[in-house]
Amino acid sequence: MFQMFKEWFWLERFWLPPTIKWSDLEDHDGLVFVKPSHLCMTIPYAFGLIIIRHFFEKFIASPLAKTIGIKEEVRKKITPNTVLENFFKHSTRKPSQTDIYGLAKKCNLTERQVERWFRSRRNQDRPCRMKKFQEACWRFTFYLMITIAGIAFLYDKPWVYDLWEVWNGYPRQPLLPSQYWYYILEMSFYWSLLFSLGSDIKRKDFLAHVIHHLAAVSLMSFSWCANYIRSGTLVMILHDAADIWLESAKMFSYAGWKQTCNILFFIFSIVFFISRLIIFPFWILYFTLILPLQYLEPFFSCIFLNLQLIVLQILNLYWGYFILKMLKRCIFTKNIQDVRSDDEDEYEEEEVEEEEKEKEEATKGKETDDLKNGLGANRHLIPNGQHGC
Repeated sequence: MFQMFKEWFWLERFWLPPTIKWSDLEDHDGLVFVKPSHLCMTIPYAFGLIIIRHFFEKFIASPLAKTIGIKEEVRKKITPNTVLENFFKHSTRKPSQTDIYGLAKKCNLTERQVERWFRSRRNQDRPCRMKKFQEACWRFTFYLMITIAGIAFLYDKPWVYDLWEVWNGYPRQPLLPSQYWYYILEMSFYWSLLFSLGSDIKRKDFLAHVIHHLAAVSLMSFSWCANYIRSGTLVMILHDAADIWLESAKMFSYAGWKQTCNILFFIFSIVFFISRLIIFPFWILYFTLILPLQYLEPFFSCIFLNLQLIVLQILNLYWGYFILKMLKRCIFTKNIQDVRSDDEDEYEEEEVEEEEKEKEEATKGKETDDLKNGLGANRHLIPNGQHGC
C-alpha cells in the first residue's frame, strides 16, 4: 500500500514538465541535481539550531539586553488557590465585580484579596521584556547572517540580473553547493521556529505565524523537489531583507530606545513595501506565473508553486495592513509605541493599570495606618473620663 502511494506521489507528470523523466535529473559528469532525500537533513539541523539558540540567548542575548538597560523582572509569587485558578483558566482572566463578590464568599477572602490574586495571576502570564528581547535578538542575528550569505551566494548568478535565466535549461539545472546550504539552513530555521512555537511568546497573530512558517517550509520543500531552486533563492532573500529591520526595531523597542526604534521601523516599512508588495508580486510572481507559459506547457507543479506564492503574498498583504496601522499611529501620535502584535500592547496597558491600582491601594493603606498611628499616639492627650465621648 505504501509503495503504491509512493509511486503515485512521485509520478513525473505531477512534478516535471511533459517529456521530462526523473532519470534526466540523475547525477552525471560531475553535475549534482536536487534530491528529495536531501530535505531529511533539515530536521536534525533544526534541532541543532534550537540548541545553538539556547546558548545564544543565554550567553549573548541576555548580557546584551542588560547592557542596553533591560533588567530581569522578578515576579511576585501568588498563593495557590484551586477555586480562583479554575475560574481564571476556564471562565475569564478579568472577573466582574459580581464574580469577585461570589468568589470572595466561596474562598472566605475579602474582595480586595481576590482582586489582588487575579492581578498577580495575570502578571504571571505577562511576557517579560528579557524573553522578548532574546527571541528578537536570535531572529535578527539569523536573518542578518543568512541575508549576507544569500548576497554572497547570489551576487554573481545570472538569474539575479536577468530573470529569463530562471527558466533557462529548466529543469536540467544542476545544484550548486551554495544553493544547497542556503536552502537547507533557511528551511531548518523555519522548522526550528515551528518546533519552538510552544515555548515562544504567544502573540495575537500566532495563527498567521503558524501559517507563514508552514507555507515557508512547504514552499521551500516543494520548490526543492521540483528543482525551482533559482526562483526559490530570489524569494528567500527578498523576504529576509525586511525581517532584519523588523527584529532590530523590536530589540530597541523592548529596551525603551524609542527614537532608534522609530527610525528602524520606518526603514523596515520602506524595505517591506518595496520588496514584498512591489518587487515580489510585480517581478517575481510575473516571472513564475506568466513567463513559464512562453517556455513550457502548464503542468501541476508549476501551478501548485504559484498557488503557494499567492498564499505567501496574501500573508504579506495581511502584515502590510498592520504596518500601515502602526505608521498611522506614528503620524498622529508622533511615536511608534511598539512594533509587536496588539496583544502585547494589551499586556502593557494592563500592566500600567494594575500598577496604578497597586499604588492606589498602597496609598489608602498608608493613610489608614497613619490615621491609626496618629490616633494611638495622641490618645494620652485626651483627658481622663472623656474617652467615651
